[in-house]
Amino acid sequence: MTTPLVEMDGDEMTRILWKMIKDELILPFVDLKTEYFDLGLPHRDETNDQVTIDSAEATKKYGVAVKCATITPNAQRMDEYKLHQMWKSPNGTIRSILDGTVFRAPITIPSIKPVVKNWEQPITIARHAYGDVYKGVEIQTNEPGVAKLVFEGESGKKEEVVIHDFKSAGVIQGMHNTDASIRSFAHSCFKFAIDTKQDLWFSTKDTISKKYDARFRSIFEELYEQEYKIQFEQLGIEYFYTLIDDAIARVIRSKGGFIWACKNYDGDVMSDMLSTAFGSLAMMTSVLVSPEGNYEFEAAHGTVTRHYYKYLKGEETSTNPMATIFAWSGALRKRGELDNLTALVNYADQLEAACLDTLNEGIVTKDLVNLMEGVTPKAVTSAGFISAIRERLEKRMMS
Repeated sequence: MTTPLVEMDGDEMTRILWKMIKDELILPFVDLKTEYFDLGLPHRDETNDQVTIDSAEATKKYGVAVKCATITPNAQRMDEYKLHQMWKSPNGTIRSILDGTVFRAPITIPSIKPVVKNWEQPITIARHAYGDVYKGVEIQTNEPGVAKLVFEGESGKKEEVVIHDFKSAGVIQGMHNTDASIRSFAHSCFKFAIDTKQDLWFSTKDTISKKYDARFRSIFEELYEQEYKIQFEQLGIEYFYTLIDDAIARVIRSKGGFIWACKNYDGDVMSDMLSTAFGSLAMMTSVLVSPEGNYEFEAAHGTVTRHYYKYLKGEETSTNPMATIFAWSGALRKRGELDNLTALVNYADQLEAACLDTLNEGIVTKDLVNLMEGVTPKAVTSAGFISAIRERLEKRMMS
């Protein structure tokens, strides 16, 4: 390697897997160079979450990052970790700084059939990575009163609408987005569709959200007509907009093989639904692509807390590391492409192939055993699974 990756370490069981993956599958094969940031919850608390901001800024500097799963604390975690405050989602912070779009797609193998029987190809979720509820502000009120939405323009213009006249206690939330970020989202989706030659679907609920969601729709339609329509027609691919409830019905009836663009929260929920329907949350790739061409590869799932507690008791776990391995392989491949390192790109390809070889031979973690058809699966521990991958990777690298 010539340029470092930005390495963002994480929490709980995925942090344990992170080290195992590096020790067994990367360091023996790659002269690894990283700019390391510890995004584990204790260190985020120690640095007042500055480490998260620093990691995002480093990603802007170096262009490629790989991130482990991290905890977004709730009240229980506040007590468990003795935190100074309930820190926001590290993913939300990083995505706000980098902007762009998160593309998530399932890792598929022949022996695991999608729950939706007519799905023949993977479906890619394009999730807007800025704003909405993830940058929302909230008030909990314990008395009657009037909640208002107020905008004071730099010109002196003031707009004010009543949200609700509370007769008793309640909660209020305000969220936002920006035209610039929505445009970046749209550009990323159109370009990804062109690069991968796939249809692009986009869905919101503009019949209900007549200004907020409608702004997303109008920006997408404007950019499509002005900049992308001719390229789409030349490639024989389609862009269309529909309401999200109709989109869900269409997705279920489809054969797959397209990109489904969603607003931030919709993409969060729908990517979990799709990954589970295709097999497992641990079998999902995820990459954030910023408008400036920066990339952050991550696992799409959480920190696997239940397995971590077992690990702390000294018990063996069978945690699926596939999404985390593919985050590393994706980041290393992109680093190799940007730096013209053919050998690094080849290594990333061989690592993914070794993972698929292992699964196709029926060597799996426990979460996949009941999903497999046509093979007799053998459940192994996390360490056993990674060891099996290494064995196959060594063969591939020597051939």
